[in-house]
Amino acid sequence: MGKRFSTVDIGISLKDLEAEVDQCMKDVGTEQAFDAKLEQSVSEFTPGAILKGKIVRIAGDDIVVDIGYKSEGFIPKQEFESLDGVEPGVMLEVYLDQIEDSSGLVVLSKKKADRIRGWERVMETYKVGDVVKGKAVRKIKGGLLVDIGVHVFLPASQIDVRRVGDPGEWIGKEMECKIIKIDNDRRNIVLSRRKMLEDERDRMKKDLLGNIQRGEVRRGVVKNITDFGAFIDLGGIDGLLHITDMSWGRIQHPSEVLKVDQTVEVKVLDFDLERERISLGLKQLSPNPWMQVPTKYPIGSKHSGEVVNIMPYGAFVKLEAGVEGLVHVSEMSWTRQIQHPSEVVTLGQQVEVVVLDINQDKQEISLGMKQAEANPWTYVEEKYPPGTKIKGKVRNMTTYGAFVELEEGIDGLLHVSDMSWTKKITHPSAMLKKGDEVSAVVLSVDKERKRVALGLKQLEDDPWATDIPSRFHAGDTVKGTVTKLTSFGAFVEIAPDLEGLLHISEMSDGKIDKPEEIVQPGQALELKVLNVDSNERKIGLSLKALDGAAVPPPAAKPAEKAEGKKEEKKAEENKAG
Repeated sequence: MGKRFSTVDIGISLKDLEAEVDQCMKDVGTEQAFDAKLEQSVSEFTPGAILKGKIVRIAGDDIVVDIGYKSEGFIPKQEFESLDGVEPGVMLEVYLDQIEDSSGLVVLSKKKADRIRGWERVMETYKVGDVVKGKAVRKIKGGLLVDIGVHVFLPASQIDVRRVGDPGEWIGKEMECKIIKIDNDRRNIVLSRRKMLEDERDRMKKDLLGNIQRGEVRRGVVKNITDFGAFIDLGGIDGLLHITDMSWGRIQHPSEVLKVDQTVEVKVLDFDLERERISLGLKQLSPNPWMQVPTKYPIGSKHSGEVVNIMPYGAFVKLEAGVEGLVHVSEMSWTRQIQHPSEVVTLGQQVEVVVLDINQDKQEISLGMKQAEANPWTYVEEKYPPGTKIKGKVRNMTTYGAFVELEEGIDGLLHVSDMSWTKKITHPSAMLKKGDEVSAVVLSVDKERKRVALGLKQLEDDPWATDIPSRFHAGDTVKGTVTKLTSFGAFVEIAPDLEGLLHISEMSDGKIDKPEEIVQPGQALELKVLNVDSNERKIGLSLKALDGAAVPPPAAKPAEKAEGKKEEKKAEENKAG
């Protein structure tokens, strides 16, 4: 059995022993706490940790910071946006980049610490769907980096509702975006300005469609311009402003009135809520000038205007903004035959016009230019009565005659039937050519139809009245030359400029199908005069009725002529052989 000790044996009281035991337990606890603290301290000083430090001094390009480690750390000055307030004693958070670099120094970073704390704040503050404000700071592949406290990604496709050309144009601009993705592990946030705009437009569209009224005036922004009009953003929905509703006057293209991004006030003309279509008007904001046209431009009144458009059928003349009238090509000159208005007017030219007619319902005004001047045809009849001899230049020719200029703007027609008493003229070129100076007689003047008839043959006496009947009688024998052939016979010149008709039935006693079987142009003949008709101005001739005259043999046909030539050539070759 073991020895028992009393308090007397060990020389200490029980109370003192208990106190000693308590102290030992405290010492053990203190040691454990120290070990734990030491372990914690060692774990804090690992790369990637964020520590609190105090600036102790500024050395060259570095800021020296005490982080409680055995060595002080260094932060490059360029990591501070500003050195204002950076001085010894200032506390700050730093990121432990390296415990010892190649030089044995502790490398710290303020930027990384700020970035990590910024991400932590962003992660705690925002969630998907929140709207944030930020500034585009840099262009990267696929989009932009936006600073919202930390740099986050804005894809190029999410910058606007319409396609963006160069995302770099947005750098430096403040913008509001919606968070569409958050990746906590990778510290990645994706923004969308487009989503925010679309959501806002949807809200505004619902509000607009629920309150829009016909006839109200709204403010909008020109978003797009086409050939037929412009689309105006009313806030959430676009309305169409057609080119015909832009101005009371004539415009060629909407770009003459509007430009993209321009703010305008427009009037709501009509809308379709189901199809979400709105028709807008701009000209309807000002009075319609056509309401005053009948009193301001009465029929017969004379005005000055500007040629604003030229068409093949006439020219449009602007009398005032929104009021234009048409000068038809037929109303441009009293005397000239105008084929196209450009012969008379040019764009921008100021012209004098007279109002001829008004159709207020169709907003049309008929104008005349020639009515602003005296009508020369009012005095033509007095100046050129029938029988007046004139001289003029052949200005133009047609198949039926020649136009001779009496004076500027006044032409007379010299018809082919009035060029010769005796000669059969089928085209005026047989007697005249363009530019010839000719003398003629005025036969008639039609003021209403603006026509003057001229005669060339009337300068001489009519030979059919005296000379021809006295020179030629039925039964006379005459000589002549064939001038031309027709299906019914041949014309033969029996005197200068005097022709008679040799009908096919008077060429031979036998049957003849074509005149060329008997005669040819240029052939000389002796003929008998059958009749002389002064009223019809005709002389009938006969070849078969000539007593004792030998009827010429039928003219050889082309095939027969060719065969005859071959026979002659063959005979000559035989003779030579």
